[in-house]
Amino acid sequence: MLSVYSDSHFMKQALQQANIALEEGEIPVGAIVVCENQIIARAYNQTEKLHDVTAHAEIIAITAAANFLNSKYLPDCTLYVTLEPCVMCAGALQWAQIGRVVYGAADDKRGFMRFGKTLLHPKTKLEYGIMEEECSTLLKTFFEKLRK
Repeated sequence: MLSVYSDSHFMKQALQQANIALEEGEIPVGAIVVCENQIIARAYNQTEKLHDVTAHAEIIAITAAANFLNSKYLPDCTLYVTLEPCVMCAGALQWAQIGRVVYGAADDKRGFMRFGKTLLHPKTKLEYGIMEEECSTLLKTFFEKLRK
């Protein structure tokens, strides 16, 4: 189904989630899952809050979307996330058979693309660089303040 909204529209929603993470002292990464032009899951990093290294925005969003759809597979869904998923999250996205992944900022140190798109399900479509500047700036500002 063709989206009536642009990728930028949905990435703005993911950025809102990242800002919630920022307000809570978490690394500001936000994610949403969209199915048939409807946001079915919203999430942000909660590793500090939950004392859980796996509580990345993507993992929480996948779980929420699967619960919403009552299905462990998400082939008709798109994940929008402000930062390139890590290898752990890419693995979860592969298992969920997500239909499409769209991310904003690249993660040269921990991003899954260091190992290639093959970490995703073979049918998963990938888009990146959507609102890259806004996503990158949020993260850079967070880490600059953290290091002061």
